[in-house]
Amino acid sequence: MHDIKAIRDNPAGFDAAIARRGLGAMAEGLVALDAKRRAAQAEFDTTQARRNALSKEIGAAKAKKDEARASELMAEVAALKDALARHEADQAAFEAELKDALSRIPNLPADDVPPGKDESENQELRRVGAQKNFSFKPKEHFDLGEGFGLMDFNAGTKLAGARFTVMRGQLARLSRALGQFMLDLHTTEFGYSETIVPLLVNDDTAYGTGQLPKFGDDLFRTTAGYWLIPTAEVPLTNLARDTIIDESQLPWRLTALTPCFRSEAGAAGRDTRGMIRQHQFEKVELVSITRPEDSAAEHDRMTGAAEEVLKRLELPFRTMLLCAGDMGSGARKTFDIEVWLPGQDRYREISSCSNCGDWQARRMNARCRAPGEKQTRFVHTLNGSGLAVGRTLIAVLENYQEADGSVNIPAALQPYMGGLKKIEKAA
Repeated sequence: MHDIKAIRDNPAGFDAAIARRGLGAMAEGLVALDAKRRAAQAEFDTTQARRNALSKEIGAAKAKKDEARASELMAEVAALKDALARHEADQAAFEAELKDALSRIPNLPADDVPPGKDESENQELRRVGAQKNFSFKPKEHFDLGEGFGLMDFNAGTKLAGARFTVMRGQLARLSRALGQFMLDLHTTEFGYSETIVPLLVNDDTAYGTGQLPKFGDDLFRTTAGYWLIPTAEVPLTNLARDTIIDESQLPWRLTALTPCFRSEAGAAGRDTRGMIRQHQFEKVELVSITRPEDSAAEHDRMTGAAEEVLKRLELPFRTMLLCAGDMGSGARKTFDIEVWLPGQDRYREISSCSNCGDWQARRMNARCRAPGEKQTRFVHTLNGSGLAVGRTLIAVLENYQEADGSVNIPAALQPYMGGLKKIEKAA
C-alpha cells in the first residue's frame, strides 16, 4: 500500500519509480481521486460545522421563546441531515475506490535495484561451491526418485490430480530431515523463533501481505471462505497487524515449517514433470519485522541465513539481485538464491528473500514506537525462504547421486536420518 500524501507531494517521482516496474504513469489519476475524496470530506466537515452552529442557535431561540425562529432553524437542520448523509456516502465511496486502487499497485523498487524487464536482466552477486564433475550423465530427480520406487507421481495424480506427488520410505524421511535441519539451524544459530501458524487464513490476513485483491487466482479458497496459505509469510507477517510494537522489542524474527498451497495459475506447460512446481509443498519461511532504519541490514542477514543452509549441505549455488521488472509485487528489493541442479544442467531458484519496506505494514497498520515517544511509524517487513524443502530435496538427489543410481546423504543430514549414509533402491 502506498502513502497518497507522498504521491501528492511528488507525483513525478512516483511515476518515475513505478515506470521501473514497466507500468505507465498513474499519479495524476490517484491524486484526482484523492481530491474528490478530500472535497467530499470538506463538504461533510463544513455541513457538520453549520449543523452544530444551527443547533446552538436553536437553543438560543428557544431560550428567547422565539418559536418561529426555532422552527425555521430546525427545518434547516433537518435538510442538513440529508446533505450530511450524502457527503458521508460520497466520501466513503471515494475512500474505498482510492484504497482499492492503491492496494493494486506494486511496491516501488529501491534505488539500488537494477533496471530490467525480466529474469534475463537480473545481476549475479556471487557463486558459492564448486559444481561436481560427474563421470556419467547425471539424472534428474524424478528419474532417481522413481528408480528408488519411493517417488510416485502416478499415485499423486490418482489421489489429487496433476502437480501432486507421493513420497515414501527414506525419501519421505529425507524430506522430514531437511525441514528439521533447517528449523534447527535458524532457531539455534540465527535467532529465529519457531512458530506454528494456521494454514487457513481470512481475507484480512491475505490482504495484509498483498495476496488480495490482485492475486486471488493464485490461491486456493475453501467453501467456508478461508484461503489456504501460499507461504507461511502470510500468517507470520500478519502477527504484527493492528499492533504498535515497542521498538526495544524489535526485530521480530519468526520461522515456521508449513505446507504451502498454490494454484500455479500461470504455470501451464512449465515444469510439468517432477517436483519443481507443485500445488502442495513444504517450506521453511523466515520473517522479520524491523525498525525502518534496520531493514537493509536485516535483508542481508536473512539472505545469509538462507545461504547457510546450502553451505552446510555443500550444495553449489549463486545469489542474484533481481531487476525491477522481475520482483514480486510486494518487494522493494529481492535477492534470489539459485541452487545448481546437475540433472537439469542449470541453476534453479530455491529461495527468494525480499525487503518489503513499509508496503505491507501500511496494509496491516503495523507500527512501532520508540520508548518514551508518542509518535508511531510503520515497521518494515521482510520475508524469505529458508528453504523450500522440496526443491532442496531435489538438489540433494541430483548433486549427491552416484553412477549406480544411489544417493549419498549429506553429512549435515545424517544425524536426522538415523545415521543413514546412502539411499539405494530397495532390494
